[in-house]
Amino acid sequence: MWKWIQAFASPKNFYQISQQITPWFLYPFIVLALVGLYWGLIVAPIDYQQGESYRIMFIHVPAAWMSMFIYLVLAISGGIGLILQIKLAYVVAKVSAPIGAAFTFLALVTGAVWGKPMWGTWWVWDARLTSELILLFLYLAYMSLNNAFDNPKTASKASSVLAIVGLVNLPIIHYSVKWWNTLHQGASVSVNKVAIQDTNMLIALLLMSMAFKFLYGALMLMRARDEILVTEQNSSWVKKIIMKYKQ
Repeated sequence: MWKWIQAFASPKNFYQISQQITPWFLYPFIVLALVGLYWGLIVAPIDYQQGESYRIMFIHVPAAWMSMFIYLVLAISGGIGLILQIKLAYVVAKVSAPIGAAFTFLALVTGAVWGKPMWGTWWVWDARLTSELILLFLYLAYMSLNNAFDNPKTASKASSVLAIVGLVNLPIIHYSVKWWNTLHQGASVSVNKVAIQDTNMLIALLLMSMAFKFLYGALMLMRARDEILVTEQNSSWVKKIIMKYKQ
C-alpha cells in the first residue's frame, strides 16, 4: 500500500494518471449539476414561508460545505507535506487554495442574496457569517504567504503551518449557530437529523453537493498538473513534454 502511495505521489506518475482520471470527475459534475439544478428549480416545491427565494439554497449550502471541506483537504495536505516531505501534498494544498476561496466567496455572496429578503439586509455580523468571512481571509492569507518567499520549499512549509493553525475556525463555523444566538438557521443536514422535510428539496441539495465535489476534483487535478510542470520544469521528463509540444 505504501509503495503504491509513493508511486502515485511521484510528480511524473501523478501527471500521467491525473490526465486519465480528470474526465471521470468532469463529466459526472456536468451531469449532476444539470440534474441537480433541474431538481432544485423545477421539481422541488415552493417553500411555504420563503417562496421562490429559498432556491438559492441549492447553490449556497453546497458552496458553504465545499468551503470547509476544501480547507480541510488543504490543511491535511499541508500537514502530510510537513511530516512526510511529499512534494505532491504541497502541490495539492497550493492549488486547492484558490478553488476553496472561490467557493467561500460564492457562499458569502449567495448568502447575502438569500439574506436580503429574509433579514432585510445584505449583511449582519452574525457568528456564522463572520466566521465564514474569516475562512475567506485564511484562504487569502495562505495564498499570500505561499507567494511571499523566493524559496518554494520555505513558502510551502510556512503556508502549511498557517493552514493547520486555521483549522480551529472550522468547528467555529459549524457550531456557531449552537454556541451563539444567531440569525442564521441551523444545519440543513447533520449526522443526527435532517432539517429539510421535503424529499425533493433534499435530493436537489445532495445532487448539487456531489456535483461541487466532482467539480473540485476536476479543477484540482487540472491545476495540479499545471503546477507540477512549473515545479518540475528542470526535470528531464518535463523537458521531453515541452519538446514534444514544440515539435
